[in-house]
Order: sequence, then C-alpha cells, then structure tokens
Amino acid sequence: MSTLTVAETAALLRTFDNILILTHVRPDGDTVGCAAALCAGLRALGKTAYLLPNPELTDNTAPYFAPYAAPEGFVPERVVSTDIATVGLFPENAKPYAGRVDLAIDHHPSFEHFGRANIVRPEAAACGELIYDILARLGPITPELALPLYVAVSTDTGCFAYANTTPHTHAVAAALMQTGINYQTVNKVFFRTKSRKRLQLESAMMNDCLFYDRGRVAILSVPLPLMTRFDATESDAEDLSALGPQIQGVDCAVTMRELRPDVWKMSVRTGPRINATEVCRELGGGGHAAAAGCTVEASWEEAKDQILAAVAKHAPDFAG
Repeated sequence: MSTLTVAETAALLRTFDNILILTHVRPDGDTVGCAAALCAGLRALGKTAYLLPNPELTDNTAPYFAPYAAPEGFVPERVVSTDIATVGLFPENAKPYAGRVDLAIDHHPSFEHFGRANIVRPEAAACGELIYDILARLGPITPELALPLYVAVSTDTGCFAYANTTPHTHAVAAALMQTGINYQTVNKVFFRTKSRKRLQLESAMMNDCLFYDRGRVAILSVPLPLMTRFDATESDAEDLSALGPQIQGVDCAVTMRELRPDVWKMSVRTGPRINATEVCRELGGGGHAAAAGCTVEASWEEAKDQILAAVAKHAPDFAG
C-alpha cells in the first residue's frame, strides 16, 4: 500500500479507465460532491467513470449524484473511494469492493489506508479541498466540476463557519465561485432551509436534551419512535448533529441517532478541550479532532452511558 502526493495521484488517475467511485454510508455533501466532481473530471479526460449507487442519498444530495450513477451490470476495472476513512463505512453494495480499492482519497486523521494506493490530507477541512487540487492537475476546473466541489467544501465546514475552516478552504471556495456556479442556491438549500418536520425534530431533541459536566456536555437523542412520530425522512434528519454545538456553553455535543432497534450512531462535535476522534475511538469509531462518530449496539441507556464514559475519559476536567 503506497501513499501518494497530489501530483502522483493525478498521474495515477490518468492511467485508469472504466472506473467505479464509492461513497460512504449515510452520504453527506462532502463524499457526494467529491465523487461527482471526480467522476466529471475523469469523463472530461475521456474516461468511462460512474458512481456506485448509494441507497441513503437525501433529497439535497441526490441531484448531484444522479447524473453519474452506474448502470446496472457495470463491471469496473478500477475502484476509487472518496471521503471514506475505513471499509467499515462502505454501504452494503460496496462491500464486495472492500479488498480491491485501487485508490482511496480521504482527509480523516483516522483514515486506515485500505487502498492499494492512498492519499490523505488530515489538515483539510473537507475532502473536497484535496479533490480540487487533484482535479486542477488533470485539467481546467469547469463549472460542472466546481458546483459539486462547492457542495463538498461548504457542507463539511458548515458554510465556512466551523473551526476546521482554513485560509486554503476559503481560497478553494473563491476559485470555485469564480467559475460562475450558482453557489447561492447551494447555500440556501443546505444551510437556510428546514422542513417543518426537521424543526419538529429539533424541538423534541432540545426538550429531551441532557446536560453533564457543568453544562458543557450535551446529549441529544433521535430514537426511531421520534422519527415515526413526525413521519420524518432521512432528508429531514440530515446533519442533526449540527444542533447541539449551537447551545450556549456546550463544547461537546453528542447526537445519538437510532438507526435500527438498539443500534445507535453517535455523532460527537467538540471544541478544543476534547478530541472527538479519541472519544469515538474508545467505541470503535473515528473522524476528526472536532467531529467524529461511532456506532454502539445497546439500549439507549447503555449506549448513553458508554459514550458519556468515553467523553469523561478524554475531558481533562470532567465534572460529572
């Protein structure tokens, strides 16, 4: 397994054809935007490239994915993953490719280098920044590439508000905007529009929010009955983990989302006091210093106690 530079990655991609690009489970704007832009860039080089269909796309991300979805029966010669830290985050239909990823492109500190060739940039706020640099080596950044890349970079930075945003992030965003894309609509759809069901979910989450560590740690829950109560869809529940960090005084927010009965997806968002990756690593997960996740199979009470214990272990002055 080799680790490549941007130039080496671009050169390798020039040798690929009949390419299938993978995105992760519960796909966000970064994995979808990266995959769509990379696919468009490869097609501009005359390559045959598709995205492996992902059954968990939301209403917001699906339009960027749809033009590049692989037809049934497509047999790839090469497989590339975008924004996937571990094969454990492969959707079910991607698992047959777990041992044959030719190139893995990622930005998570917990990246497991599972590809035959790998490139990772842990300091990047979004994998879209890395994809931008790779595509810039392959040809001009056209609006077709720029729009999904803007989705990638903007969504992983909370519209450039999260602490992971860097000067390079803004430089990439500016370059993308200069291509003439309709970034205003992206900002409106992803950051300034919420369904009524989404607002009902947020209200219920706040009503039942639990606070620990002198109010610095918040635990918010989204059990399956709550989704049923409001007839909420995956689109309504997209990025619910952004709610907790907005609470004044909270520097560690845990959103517990029940995926199946007694299977909880933990999304941890932290400030500099607590490393979210170290917290989630206690329970088999990973991610970034300020944003990480893991999955726990247990009752709500047991799952809550497990994640709280992990937080307490990595909070230097946890007060209970």
